[in-house]
Amino acid sequence: MMRHLVSAACGMMLGMAGGAQAQAVQEGSTPVVVELYTSQGCSSCPPADEFMADLAQDPNVIALSLHVDYWDYIGWKDTFGNAAFSKRQKAYAKAEGSRMIYTPQIIVEGSDRVQGNDVLAVADAIRRHMMAPDAVRLQAERMGDQVLIRAEADPPLNRMARVQLVRYQPEATVTIERGENAGRQITYHNIVTDWQVMAEWPGQAPFMMMADAPGSEPVVVIVQADGPAEVLAAIELE
Repeated sequence: MMRHLVSAACGMMLGMAGGAQAQAVQEGSTPVVVELYTSQGCSSCPPADEFMADLAQDPNVIALSLHVDYWDYIGWKDTFGNAAFSKRQKAYAKAEGSRMIYTPQIIVEGSDRVQGNDVLAVADAIRRHMMAPDAVRLQAERMGDQVLIRAEADPPLNRMARVQLVRYQPEATVTIERGENAGRQITYHNIVTDWQVMAEWPGQAPFMMMADAPGSEPVVVIVQADGPAEVLAAIELE
């Protein structure tokens, strides 16, 4: 059922974008960042994890699965769980004046908070952000075990931005032995293994830096308004 909903939603998204999508690309849009906050210990998360399999294949999307650790106490310790990702989700909630966090939650382009299994709402949010030009021109190039990052804002930014480097594991299958999903074997996609703030950038003068990125995992560079708030530009390097 989820697969059919995903296909319908993605078809609707692309159909509604149409020529506007092409125009946005010409104006300098980069892929839309979609963060899924999920947990192996959450019984309602598997459909959202499956949805990420489709989003991970979409060239217009940078799909990132962040496994939180706050469900570990109910019987199964998430093998990808990271307290830093729970903290990031809490920071998003605090930025909008909320104390509530939950899984599965999807955050689109740092600004739209959506229930992770609401495929149509996620697709609509992605479509809207696809049609908007980026506030920052971002370039990145892998050079051995480093990445050269360049960014420029025109007009200059009116608040601080964070230049972030994200690494992820493309796919892994886990057999869950205890907890709410006991007995299930679930395949996860674009599993974030590291999320680092590389620099604070005022957004006035052009930005350039070399960042360490050893290993073969894909690299994502995200420039995001402080908050965390809206994503200003993002780029993915295989």
